[in-house]
Amino acid sequence: MRILLVEDDAETAAYVRQGLREAGHQVIVATDGRDGLVRGAAEDWDLLIVDRMLPGLDGIGLVRTLRGGGVLWPVLILTTLGGIDDRVAGLDAGADDYLIKPFAFSELAARVTALGRRPRGALPETRLRVADLEVDLITRAVKRGGETIELQPREYRLLEFLMRHAGQVVTRTMLLERVWDLNFDPRTNVVESHISRLRAKIDRGADLTMIQTVRGAGYCLRANS
Repeated sequence: MRILLVEDDAETAAYVRQGLREAGHQVIVATDGRDGLVRGAAEDWDLLIVDRMLPGLDGIGLVRTLRGGGVLWPVLILTTLGGIDDRVAGLDAGADDYLIKPFAFSELAARVTALGRRPRGALPETRLRVADLEVDLITRAVKRGGETIELQPREYRLLEFLMRHAGQVVTRTMLLERVWDLNFDPRTNVVESHISRLRAKIDRGADLTMIQTVRGAGYCLRANS
């Protein structure tokens, strides 16, 4: 199997790489999340093994972005974060399996073998596009009508979520959970204020208002009014 190991701890990376190579696998190491994202999207793999706490881009963001771009390679998250919420977050982002450090190498090897039996994925699309609005999932560049739009990180996450659910009504609760990682309502206008700022940037100078408020329900990004 050709495996991409995304791990910033040199000792752990060397240990896993050596063991998997001895088992007959080809292992390439990426030491930060950005490099892992680019290589994971651009090259052909049988499996990705991804740490959660990475420089540049964390493992959850890496997996979520790959899945959003259509990358179907099996993904195993390997991490010290072993709480139930941590595991749920990893699987919800699109990981196929989740293994906690410290681990027995025999268990890792068994999980790698099991994931290797799954069908191989296809090379991904790395862009989201709705009408003339486009997001590059690798560089995080946002354009509308060919014009670059500068967004803050939270605005980018909000737009990405809306675009992944284009044409669907998304509720305030959904946005709090998936964009702000909150499982409670803070009773502030944080969603409304971010929607307002994002709408001002995305729809500025355009004939079509894409980010629409659905009264009593939530918000919807539509390609037509």
